[in-house]
Amino acid sequence: MIDYANEFVALTVADLRQVVHGQLVDQSAELIVLYDGIRFMYVPLVHIEQLTRYPSPSGMTGKIPESPLGPAEHLSHRKVLLNAKGVFAELYVAGNRTIHGYVTSVMTDFFVFHSPLHRSLCVSMRHLKIFAPYDDGQLPYALGPNRFPFYPPTAPLARTFDRQLQKFENEFVILDLGEQPRKSGLLKSVANNLVELAAADGTSTYIHLDHVRTIHLP
Repeated sequence: MIDYANEFVALTVADLRQVVHGQLVDQSAELIVLYDGIRFMYVPLVHIEQLTRYPSPSGMTGKIPESPLGPAEHLSHRKVLLNAKGVFAELYVAGNRTIHGYVTSVMTDFFVFHSPLHRSLCVSMRHLKIFAPYDDGQLPYALGPNRFPFYPPTAPLARTFDRQLQKFENEFVILDLGEQPRKSGLLKSVANNLVELAAADGTSTYIHLDHVRTIHLP
């Protein structure tokens, strides 16, 4: 276990460009919990590249509220997502882009996240770097409950990420939020851990399944 309990720390997290700061308030065998004075952040240990002590910022000496997802002692990566179903949250997957919405379903190695901007995304658990729930009752973009209701998936979901991608074969899809032009197109096949996408000019791009972080329909 990390010895910096209740101390302020700085994290370098894989694939994220910014350094993450907060008070280390809880930890389990799979993750740590930081509190930045506003929100709790759940960070899987496997994605932490460096963790160091950080000077205590001014104004961060008050009482820490109760964690919204319960004590971390017995929490796993998957249990955090199960406990957070229906709770408005921010996801960090890679780079500086984050996704706002809520978890609707949790499967074996991926989960479905409903976002006002992207609608329903399938997110690979292995690529989730930080999960940060907001306060109870807070909704994204100042939307009212009637404009952002809880939408459980209506279509049956596969148990695993690769099988779910196969359900999207012959559909137009966007991978990894479309951060690269070649990660959007017609999903031709998913086989032998390779995803084949056809671009507008008919050429195919092959992407290894391990490098697919999210997928959603346009």
